[in-house]
Amino acid sequence: MTLNPVHLRTLIAVIRTGSFADAARRLGYTGSAVSQQIAALERAVKMPLFERDARSIRATATAELLASRAHLALAGLDSLGAEVQEMAQGTLGRVRIGSFPTASRSLLPMALATFKNDFPNVEILLDEAETKELVGLLQDGEIDLTLVYHYDLVPRQWPRELRRYTLLTEDLTLLLPREHRFVDLDGLQLADLEDEIWISTREGTAGTQCLRHACATAGFEPIIDFRTNDYDAIRAFVRAGLGIALVPALGHVESDGVVSVRIDDLKAQRHVVALHRPGNSNAAVAAVLAALEAAAALMIDEIDMVSAPT
Repeated sequence: MTLNPVHLRTLIAVIRTGSFADAARRLGYTGSAVSQQIAALERAVKMPLFERDARSIRATATAELLASRAHLALAGLDSLGAEVQEMAQGTLGRVRIGSFPTASRSLLPMALATFKNDFPNVEILLDEAETKELVGLLQDGEIDLTLVYHYDLVPRQWPRELRRYTLLTEDLTLLLPREHRFVDLDGLQLADLEDEIWISTREGTAGTQCLRHACATAGFEPIIDFRTNDYDAIRAFVRAGLGIALVPALGHVESDGVVSVRIDDLKAQRHVVALHRPGNSNAAVAAVLAALEAAAALMIDEIDMVSAPT
């Protein structure tokens, strides 16, 4: 049995007012429309809902029970309708975000704190993975938006169906042990580092490819003895004097025993990008993007970056 919510609201109005005519005036219907709706409801429940005589009507026990239960059902529908409207406005629902570790540690907390303050009823789900996996999850609809990155020296093409927003453009910085001979060197050049031992990310990653391309421009192949995708571990290796490292600004945190140094002739940068599907109907995505852009703008002065929104 399927009960029409409009018919149930009409039933409640008739019981409250005690007449079809008064219910029609309250609801803005004609008297015949109210009669037709009550008749349709009686056909649906297969029982009479009112005892009628020439002067009045009287609700049956079935009508009283149906009306009392309908209050809860209609309240639930009203609440659902309000929630659907909030979802359409982006103030209720869920946003699934993909990210990579350095963005999760620095950019996302600031952005999501602002977003949650403005949209407390929107749930945030975070999924961390490598860039290739994140793009696949986005294309498959498993996430609504993702943060990814690419290097100048390692060109990358994003799928044409995705929309791209460049949030930050980071300089790359050289990490040296505090006692390293180049810490106080003015005008450090890439060629000065030819004989150094390097600590880098895993083979095949964009970070290592960028390092190899940069060193190639100076005429040498870097000697990479240690590999890890964990920037905290990279700093620990540098601090221990096991080698030097080239990391993006988001990947470095000031720490004892490690000095950040600029390489004068290194022009390579890393770009932090937000991707999403233009056809995504999740209205909250636009607000998350706005929060990310605002957080990125605030970070520019903190870590010597150049913002390059597209």
